[in-house]
Amino acid sequence: MNIKKVGVVGVGTMGQGIAEMLASKGLDVLIIERSDERLAYGKQMIEINLDKQIEKWALTQAEKKLIMNRIEPTLSYDRLKDCELVIETITEDLESKKTIFAEIDQICGPDVILASNTSTLSLTELASATKHPDRVIGTHFIYPVSKIDLVEIVRGLKTSEETFARTKHFVEEVIHKKGVMVFESPGFVTTRLICLFINEALHVLEEGVASAEDIDNAMRIGYSFQHGPFEMCDRFGLDSVLAALERMFREYGELKYRPSIVLKKLVRAGHLGVKSGVGFFKYDKDGDRI
Repeated sequence: MNIKKVGVVGVGTMGQGIAEMLASKGLDVLIIERSDERLAYGKQMIEINLDKQIEKWALTQAEKKLIMNRIEPTLSYDRLKDCELVIETITEDLESKKTIFAEIDQICGPDVILASNTSTLSLTELASATKHPDRVIGTHFIYPVSKIDLVEIVRGLKTSEETFARTKHFVEEVIHKKGVMVFESPGFVTTRLICLFINEALHVLEEGVASAEDIDNAMRIGYSFQHGPFEMCDRFGLDSVLAALERMFREYGELKYRPSIVLKKLVRAGHLGVKSGVGFFKYDKDGDRI
């Protein structure tokens, strides 16, 4: 079954990026949220991001119009029965995700692939909420979705070979990204390694070895990182990094995953990074560093 229409459940930062990327590849995209306000906000943010690309001469007005016309907002989960693939991108809460998977499992035919963009949760546990666990798989896109040409394709215990093969074909032949196969493990590959990197940078900051700015410059200039660990954390969302570290700390029980107290303090203060306008650095409403 060729994948021509994709449902994206949840239009937060990652959902926006995934929907925009899919539409730019010529696919019809159905975006779903729990309220009209959240739907309108998600679509508005996609439009703002496209406008920024136009300003940089990376896109034309005609191309923007084509992309926006391929994205259809809806509150109705029933519309997902028209899709060949559904990607869930809501917040990293296991019970909320299981509820959604149980619902879309009843709506979608048995040939529809049900994917999650989770970065830390168990695909086997998500699949347990469905009657067809063989068609549940992880597609972990990395922020920013349009610029990072990598997708972790995560197999749960019951993910079928056919589901994996179709997902890999979609990732590599339809949206032209590199797919790496990962067997289920907390944090998979990318989240596990990058969160440890950020956490160690936080310990270096706590010890007074260097400032956040200098640590970022050392890694960005010295090792060709696009962003240093602190700006990276701001762009991922400090709350998301904290949640990932806490989950891996619980799952693995190793001290290296214990989140830095600095990270906890900032999250408690509501300094969540780009999404709140302030984290380790300050950002304007377009997400650019001030």
